[in-house]
Amino acid sequence: MSKKIAIVTGATGGIGFEVAKRLGKDGYTVVLNGIQHEEGAQRVQELSSEGIEAEYYGFDVTDEESVSKNIKAVGEKYGKIDVLVNNAGGLGGRSRFEEMTTEFYRFVMALNLDSVFFASRAAIPYLKKGDNPTIINYTSNAGWNAGGPGAGIYGTSKAGVHAITRALAKDLAEYGIRVNAVSPGTIDTPFHAQIKSTKPEVFASWKNNILLGRLGQPEEVASVVSFLASSDASFVTAETIQIGGGQALGI
Repeated sequence: MSKKIAIVTGATGGIGFEVAKRLGKDGYTVVLNGIQHEEGAQRVQELSSEGIEAEYYGFDVTDEESVSKNIKAVGEKYGKIDVLVNNAGGLGGRSRFEEMTTEFYRFVMALNLDSVFFASRAAIPYLKKGDNPTIINYTSNAGWNAGGPGAGIYGTSKAGVHAITRALAKDLAEYGIRVNAVSPGTIDTPFHAQIKSTKPEVFASWKNNILLGRLGQPEEVASVVSFLASSDASFVTAETIQIGGGQALGI
């Protein structure tokens, strides 16, 4: 049987790296993407030392040409893509609408929504040749509750990811390509490093809004992504799985 190929965008740290590691342990050759090339090389070395076949492709997920070129290169090299994990994304900063620049608006939408479109479109011809092919996107509670103060456009972009996940699932079902999303709650990663160091009491209070009374770990997201990529999820498509310890209930 040919080796299974997984691409994970934004995989040089945080949740993305844990997802890449987990898929590597599941037997995939993992292609890590990022824009921090030194870190990317280190991560590949780290995975290799654990017996995982890994490669790093440095490109910006908001750059249409770069995404198309690199994903095509992966597809051509291996003859197929089995899993695409659109992990790259982020808050991009905070801005209220009145003061929001068009540039900021476009940046956040590009980072979270354009990236999913560009990568998925480029991967589809190769996913069609894959085994149990699947796309896994990342949305957020902010996609439902429209985000906290200044995160309104982040919430808007993530609502778009929720919709494009279902739209892609409809569009690709005839090829047997499944498309799902995960919605991580508050996960203890460098994403929250700034608030953790500057306002530790605020960071500590976050767990009070979580039913299970603690923050999530990146590995707990990776295990759900692993399930969605596997044949155990062969009849699951167009779904969004909350990984937030019950945070979505807003206790």
